[in-house]
Amino acid sequence: MDQKIGFCTVDDGVRICYATVGEGPPLVKAPNWLTHLEFGWQSPVWSHWWEELARNHFLVKFDQRGSGLSDREVEDISFEACVCDLETVVNHLGLEEFVLLRISQGEAAAIEFTARHPERVSKLILYGACVRGSLKRGESREEFDARQILVRRGWGRDDPSYRQMFTSRFMPEATAEQADWFNELQRVSTSPENASRIQTMSSNIDVLDRLPLVTVPTLVLHAVLERQVPFEQGRQLGALIPDARIVPLERRNHLLLETEPAWQRCVSEI
Repeated sequence: MDQKIGFCTVDDGVRICYATVGEGPPLVKAPNWLTHLEFGWQSPVWSHWWEELARNHFLVKFDQRGSGLSDREVEDISFEACVCDLETVVNHLGLEEFVLLRISQGEAAAIEFTARHPERVSKLILYGACVRGSLKRGESREEFDARQILVRRGWGRDDPSYRQMFTSRFMPEATAEQADWFNELQRVSTSPENASRIQTMSSNIDVLDRLPLVTVPTLVLHAVLERQVPFEQGRQLGALIPDARIVPLERRNHLLLETEPAWQRCVSEI
């Protein structure tokens, strides 16, 4: 099974790279913080997701602006721009109705798109999602600024020690192979400056008031013991989206690995 790479252009001139694979009803996976369509295709962290999702669906993925194979030199990295990127990709592919999936950051754009276009989203799947960014839910400015310094100074270095901090938060139970790959993904996915800009944008997101406007059937999957996005965020999604069902997953990793028992539960629920 091979993915096909294509490009489309947003109204502000930014080129977005997307990939399609599989056949069947369309399923659109909104981009998370760290993506690179080529580097992530055969991956010890992500490949099981793509194989499973494309088994019975026409799977669409894309790199968000400023990262991966999409344009890196962009003026606007904002929440509204992320929504426009999603709208542009699905319009370019002529998708009138589809399942929308969000995994690990990108939920705000998915929620906003669904609130604006409920007739186009048949079902919404939110995995490890948050209602508010870290600064909106109480992270200290001192801690956030310290992390930003590490990103800007260490993100692009060959030495992965700076990036290991993020890997440990995303996957504390990763194998050495998985951790090494995720460390390298951070380096190749975007520049230090863009990583900082994307983090700043996502840390200030707040879509709490948009949740009651999401009227499509919604599945919320969330790890109970993870540190990156506390389970309380998933609980809020399940409580405030009218037609939502939450499935707690007993695990510590933010990213769901194929070797974890929760993976089969996740597949079954989806």
